[in-house]
Amino acid sequence: MAAPRDLISALSSLDFDLDYSSWNVRLMLIAGGFGFYAGIFALIHLASLVLFATFRPLPTKDKVFWNSVATRASFGLLCYVAGLRALLIDPVLAADKITGQQGWAAFIILIAAGFFLYENVALFVYNFWFWTFDRSVAAHHITAFIGCFGAAICSTAGHYLPVAALLLEMATPFTCTSWILIKAGWSQTFIWKVDQWIVVHLFHCRMFLTYHLWWVSLNNYDRLVKSTTGLYVAFFFFALISLTFILNPYWTYMKTKQLLTVHSSKENGEISIKKND
Repeated sequence: MAAPRDLISALSSLDFDLDYSSWNVRLMLIAGGFGFYAGIFALIHLASLVLFATFRPLPTKDKVFWNSVATRASFGLLCYVAGLRALLIDPVLAADKITGQQGWAAFIILIAAGFFLYENVALFVYNFWFWTFDRSVAAHHITAFIGCFGAAICSTAGHYLPVAALLLEMATPFTCTSWILIKAGWSQTFIWKVDQWIVVHLFHCRMFLTYHLWWVSLNNYDRLVKSTTGLYVAFFFFALISLTFILNPYWTYMKTKQLLTVHSSKENGEISIKKND
């Protein structure tokens, strides 16, 4: 990375070569990610009130969830851009998948940490206010925040693995569409079924992405261990094991079941609420 510059002047010129070792820069970007997606949530709520007749009569719980899934979808779009750039385009990260670092990637990791911090706070408030709890989503978002935060503060960790892992959010735009179509009463339409087929396909793609992360990390295990702390490596493999053997199979099963089973709109909504990442 090039010499770091002042945060505001650098971002105003779209220059991401900042001093990411500075806690001031780290905390400002995490706070910026948190505030940005909290603002997206509020903006979606106001826009939905004006634009969507389906939204206005919904119960408060469903309105909040509508805003939440749409906010996650917006983050999912960022993950597509960043993840595919890391996987297919960036020459530095492609050349060194274990220790390679890029300014733009460090920026994305910190913004992602801010998003997942926002998600954990929002999920806690939602669960407390509406007296509900989804263990799989909570576990996923807590793990994602710790992973992004750890990758951001571990100055020797490469950026390929954490940025590529952001593509695990690839299904969020389509699960958002699925849930909104259900609430609009379109759960038996062709467009909903196509969207749900895409969701199921993307959850299978998530599994292949997880296998790729296994392949990269195990084939470079010695370098990975030497370049980062033992705690970072242990948490990384804990997250991979959880995704590979628990979360990905469960979510893929639930989305396939939702596609193949005829439900009422309410029942479909409940299944989507249980997993919408």
